[in-house]
Amino acid sequence: MIQLSIPGFGDLVLTHLVIDYNGTLAQDGKLLPGAREVLQTAAKDLSIHVLTADTFGLAAGQLAGLPVTLTVLPPNDQAETKRSFVENLGASSTVAIGNGRNDRGMLAESALGIAIIQGEGAAAAAIAAADIVAANVLDAFDLLNHPKRLIATLRS
Repeated sequence: MIQLSIPGFGDLVLTHLVIDYNGTLAQDGKLLPGAREVLQTAAKDLSIHVLTADTFGLAAGQLAGLPVTLTVLPPNDQAETKRSFVENLGASSTVAIGNGRNDRGMLAESALGIAIIQGEGAAAAAIAAADIVAANVLDAFDLLNHPKRLIATLRS
């Protein structure tokens, strides 16, 4: 669990992480360098749910042995499916990380939404829906590992 109070933003008690796969944890279907390690570290504090359309068909193999729950999404209405997943999980206790247009709903619905920009870029809709924008997934996980950085960024 990650717990913190952010002046002007509110109190956060985060128990779940919902994260996109392609473009966020992986590029061309393969986990990015360092992703395996940050997932293992984050799993000490958060229940991790990876959502993907699995475009390359590699997600299950790439995530094998990691403390995550993988959900492969149907091809239609992915933005709504991701948003609904967060809602059903408990949006008030969820942090979401993503980069794609289909991540916009989960980023907006979550208590904390982090959009990232890396090799695949980021959809403008994802950035607009997020509370924070990070340069890459490792930086996003660093925010979770150092919660005072979240306070410094989000307080008002």
